[in-house]
Amino acid sequence: MKTESSLSPSERIAGLLFGRNGTARALTCPSPTQLLTLIVVSLILLSVSATRGAETVNRVNLIRIPGGGKVLKSERSADGTIHLLVDAADGPQYLRSKDDGGTFSAPIAIVDAAAQKPGLKFSGWDMAAGKDGRVHVAMGNNAWKLKLPQEEWSLYYASLAPGAKAFSPVRNLNRKPSEGFSLAANGRGLVTACFLSDKLFAMVSRDNGESFAASAELNQAWDPCNCCTTSAAYGPDGKLAVLYREETNNERDIYLALWDQDSAAKPSRLRVSSTPWKIDGCPMTYFTITPTVGGYVAAWPTKGQAYFARLDKNGALLPPGEIKTPGTTGMRTGLLALSANDGATLVAWKDKDVLGWQLYNQKGQPQGNPGSQTSPGHGAAGVVLPNGNFVLFP
Repeated sequence: MKTESSLSPSERIAGLLFGRNGTARALTCPSPTQLLTLIVVSLILLSVSATRGAETVNRVNLIRIPGGGKVLKSERSADGTIHLLVDAADGPQYLRSKDDGGTFSAPIAIVDAAAQKPGLKFSGWDMAAGKDGRVHVAMGNNAWKLKLPQEEWSLYYASLAPGAKAFSPVRNLNRKPSEGFSLAANGRGLVTACFLSDKLFAMVSRDNGESFAASAELNQAWDPCNCCTTSAAYGPDGKLAVLYREETNNERDIYLALWDQDSAAKPSRLRVSSTPWKIDGCPMTYFTITPTVGGYVAAWPTKGQAYFARLDKNGALLPPGEIKTPGTTGMRTGLLALSANDGATLVAWKDKDVLGWQLYNQKGQPQGNPGSQTSPGHGAAGVVLPNGNFVLFP
């Protein structure tokens, strides 16, 4: 039997006229006082219901950036600046907003003139804001299509120093055929660039991107799905978290690797996805992991369906575990998962030039109906504001 608190407004109103078992109350002619009470209570209950619905809807705001660029990644740094990586017609660009999306800076080209060659096109893969607000960007290009030397089929990097008006010259970090690029940066000056080249590799900078150590394989026994991607983030305890898809025995499961870069311990890993997906061939999917107050939230596709899970700082799944969303995705289309301090989680997905989203409460229950908006490109980008609201950039 439902409790009084679990009844809907219409059920509560009906309860004033009828008994809890549906039998009409013995009230042949309500007095003016009873009738007035019924009207007042009805209006209050309906008002509360409408307010709760509005609160859910109003937590998600959509902001289109000027210029019509396609937002690939967004991040809000500790000083409140929203950083945006944008795919534009003439190459990747960077924009910022210092007023939570009210206004935006003029776009800054990320690729310098010296890196340009006839027919060569760069594309943005990932962006991270690090120590002192320095912005780090990972890029790829079409060198393979132009049949340039294979050392140019690689991970490229550029950064924007605080107060600078131009990005640093583009650098070829790993000089080998690779893809699946991701970046993570923290306030201590650590920057890690991850990539796939048959195996899972990382390059670490301890001086805020000024220099990077040679690429190192995280674990030779791991067998990543080479045409998917990686997603990296520093957690609340300072460990690096890397999300990737395995392909061992064609079982395309999602794993989380955790790496304490301040110790000599090797990275560990845990399986995150629970719905099996056995497929002979790489599904070419994107996925994401972002830090929360106490751990992480991750989102990924399985068989074209978007799932998410909340994790503690050690990578263990928090109840209720893997959650299936109403979202669908395609090949190499974006997924986003963000959590507010109250535990609310927003999951957004991109499919066929449409951005969709669903809000969940701290128990993993959907709040309100899914939303959608036309949004060209494959990126899904957004941030959490200090008041717990979410901003999406379609």
